[in-house]
Amino acid sequence: MSPRRTVSLVTLGCARNEVDSEELAGRLSAGGWELVDEGTEADVTLVNTCGFIDAAKQDSINTLLEAAENGGRVVAAGCMAERYGSELAEALPEAQVIGFDDYAAITDRLDDVLEGRTLVPHDPRDRRTLLPISPAERGSAQLHIPGHGGFADAAGADGTELPYRAAIPRRRLTGGPVANLKIASGCDRRCTFCAIPAFRGAYISRHPDEIVREAEWLASEGVREVFLVSENSTSYGKDLGDVRALEKLLPRLAGVEGLDRVRVSYLQPAEVRPGLVDVLTGTPGVVPYFDLSFQHASGTLLRRMRRFGDRERFLELLDTVRSRVPEAGARSNFIVGFPGETEAEFEDLVAFLEAARLDAIGVFGYSDEDGTEAREHPNKVPEEVVAERVDRLNRLSEELMAQRAEERVGEEVTVLVETVLEDGAYEGRSEHQAPEVDGSTILYGEGLAAGDLVRATVVQAVGADLVAEQDEEAGEAGDR
Repeated sequence: MSPRRTVSLVTLGCARNEVDSEELAGRLSAGGWELVDEGTEADVTLVNTCGFIDAAKQDSINTLLEAAENGGRVVAAGCMAERYGSELAEALPEAQVIGFDDYAAITDRLDDVLEGRTLVPHDPRDRRTLLPISPAERGSAQLHIPGHGGFADAAGADGTELPYRAAIPRRRLTGGPVANLKIASGCDRRCTFCAIPAFRGAYISRHPDEIVREAEWLASEGVREVFLVSENSTSYGKDLGDVRALEKLLPRLAGVEGLDRVRVSYLQPAEVRPGLVDVLTGTPGVVPYFDLSFQHASGTLLRRMRRFGDRERFLELLDTVRSRVPEAGARSNFIVGFPGETEAEFEDLVAFLEAARLDAIGVFGYSDEDGTEAREHPNKVPEEVVAERVDRLNRLSEELMAQRAEERVGEEVTVLVETVLEDGAYEGRSEHQAPEVDGSTILYGEGLAAGDLVRATVVQAVGADLVAEQDEEAGEAGDR
């Protein structure tokens, strides 16, 4: 009988990292490791780090140090570990470091750690160079992509198909009626402020059949909404030879028995084709939700970011969406203080936000990132000016999000119940609210449970959040 080996898995960062952690959890569980709750004493603490911006990196370092102080062995995985490799291992001897290529053998790596063998961390490298330049040639490359599964190992010894979980190890860590589902990894864009492509690699899509199969498994686990995640969802399928692959995938996912909602994250405005708008606004089960990566609204500044669009084009896109579904959800993030940002360019962004009526707005102050082109750009905006603009835009955003929520008072919504509160109260999300990144809806009703889809009427707005009351005799929404 194998000795008991315990691991605590800590996940930092975005929804894509959460999917990667569930792959690691599945592989470790299949390899005989026992997962214990975060904060519980364990033989090894595995921290899936974030390496996006300075604040996220510092949070990752603090988490690794805290885990080391609590005793036990500590291993750093994830984006920060992949991005810095041996540099991180040298700077932080409290933790051992693994990269993405170690994920397929994670059980062996943690066995090494537990038995006192020192891991040899990788030297940092640009993962874009590991895949062919031509997207069409990437599918045959032998490279581990975190969160991707396939059918290569999905057959048993007698040739019969194995259950999903046996083919692609993934163990849900959070439970509940919502789950993230990765459709692609990496990015081929060259935005001057972003380092993600260098450590996540070139763009590679998962095959649609693999995604549908995973969605079927998630539905069998009680999931009612899948949140499709990637670095750039609108590029999905370009390496499969079909730039309209996402438009074809969404109806297939909406047809999976047991699923009631399909939501897409991270849409590049320049790649949002009319056909995709039609599918997102006209397919039952597909949420009319637009997570648009605007980043700014000044055309001149966006060109310096090596991005496309401007205030007029972005407003036109939003108008097109709302002409089809007036209540459609829309959110975006914005960078303030990019090198050379003039007062006029900043005011262009302010004017856009005042006109856009977004449900959720994220504001980030620009900071130099290792390995990015913008780091070398001249005309850096003084830190005090960046801070002042961030503060102004944050205050404006809170006001605008509250106004948008007020516009929804009286609107009929469908709420996915996620938490049962007290005294006939429940917390969930309406269709325009994505998990974790947007607001929520407090619902008053009777006899409900997590996972129920409920028709309700909005009676109050509290900031960006809503309060709604269950419609009488409406039954459950979305019954199939």
